[in-house]
Amino acid sequence: MINRPKGTKDVLPNEVYKWQKVEKIAKRCLEVRGFEEIRTPTFEHTELFVRGVGEGSDIVNKEMYTFLDKGDRSITLKPEGTASIVRALIENGLDNEAMPQKLYMLTPCFRYERPQHGRLREHHQFSVEAFGSTSPLMEVEVIGTVKAILDKLGFDNYLININSIGCKQCRKEYIEALRTYYSKFIDEMCEDCKVRYEKNALRLLDCKEERCQKFKTNAPKPRDYLCEDCKQHFKMLTELLDASHIKYQINDNLVRGIDYYQRTVFEFLTNEQGALNVICGGGRYDGLVEELGGKPIASVGIGLGIEHLLLLLEKNGIDIEKEGGVELYIANTSEKDMIRIVDMANKLRALDVVTVFDTMGRSLKAQMKYADKIGAKYVLVLGEQELLENRATLKPMQKGLAVETTVSLDDQNLQKLAEIIKK
Repeated sequence: MINRPKGTKDVLPNEVYKWQKVEKIAKRCLEVRGFEEIRTPTFEHTELFVRGVGEGSDIVNKEMYTFLDKGDRSITLKPEGTASIVRALIENGLDNEAMPQKLYMLTPCFRYERPQHGRLREHHQFSVEAFGSTSPLMEVEVIGTVKAILDKLGFDNYLININSIGCKQCRKEYIEALRTYYSKFIDEMCEDCKVRYEKNALRLLDCKEERCQKFKTNAPKPRDYLCEDCKQHFKMLTELLDASHIKYQINDNLVRGIDYYQRTVFEFLTNEQGALNVICGGGRYDGLVEELGGKPIASVGIGLGIEHLLLLLEKNGIDIEKEGGVELYIANTSEKDMIRIVDMANKLRALDVVTVFDTMGRSLKAQMKYADKIGAKYVLVLGEQELLENRATLKPMQKGLAVETTVSLDDQNLQKLAEIIKK
């Protein structure tokens, strides 16, 4: 037997409805705020992620699925959504359209990392991106959208952390101060942090290794080095969050693991420990569009993982009820008139009734058991005599439904039958 690749997952019918419900709620929360869906390829040229995500990031250094295609071109499976959306924005001229451009994408993402609870090598992510506004109103819009999604799902076990890591100009002075401070601890650092010290010093604050945690306490803080514009931006952000009744905490050690972020970064966190602690994260990345060959366009985004969110909902006792299902099962005891039964089923389906019938040659008793197993609301019992008399017995299979009754099978009465079933 051939098994699925390590770090991937089959989503079976008994749980796929949970995915559909989360996706439906997320899409509605986005669309009522003016976000529009975009879809980009599953793979891109490797250079897009090297330039967009950053050579100093763990994603580029360790986690990308990269290969040479038959034309000897370096191709990478999409590890995140933002860079792909920015590429599509530039290539298709959306950067010349009226601003803001508010886009979202539901996409598979691929990262080669050690599979663990809450982390898979293939996962699915809502990538939410807003282009064109330098105002902190846009951060509030993105943060507020994710808050609305979590609230709609009934998930309230979270808090929002925010920070400012400054713009490119004021961050230079901060990085220099950070390196000076950490230079005293190089020999005690984990191997990853020794690399970060050279390539991406800001990520030193993001290390999860226990031996590196103690260094953060007295490390210089990004907000102490902000230029006046960045200070005002962050001050206005906090005022707008307060006015919007969005609760948050300022976390001076919060940075994000991708190089393109500037100024505002934010995370939605739970009280859990380990891999499930962070629900999602994002921030402002005003220089990315220009870095990838477009115009200088201010941008804000966030990524929300579906698998990760479903695990958190389950862990917090939030049950997603299954909607829909089979509404009518046609139990047939006659093999002489299958054409008529198929025709009747298709007419009921055209009336939006979810209808199935026996294709296995089961006995009536076995068909009734099967109808109960699949959760059918009603069973329509048909035999030779019923078909001759153009009638059938409609049996309710769940509590609170209409009582058992005899119904006519004339075409003009199928609408009435559909109305009974849909109630």
